[in-house]
Amino acid sequence: MFFQACSGVNGSESRDKSSFVTVEEIQKVKPEKPVKIKLKRNADGEYSWELNGDNAERVIEADRKLKRYNTETGSK
Repeated sequence: MFFQACSGVNGSESRDKSSFVTVEEIQKVKPEKPVKIKLKRNADGEYSWELNGDNAERVIEADRKLKRYNTETGSK
């Protein structure tokens, strides 16, 4: 996408003339999608999960947090 900026002409040139400058728009930043967690519990009461996301670092961090919470609460 492009913007057109209009700037007035200065100095000795006629004020009726205008110059148009095309400026390229800065690339849009897409918001990050959150990590999706699908929590499962089996018949023995043990938990497992599936993680999905676009950013591998955030998926790994979510896995670490879930494992830490699972051990701190004493869940199986």
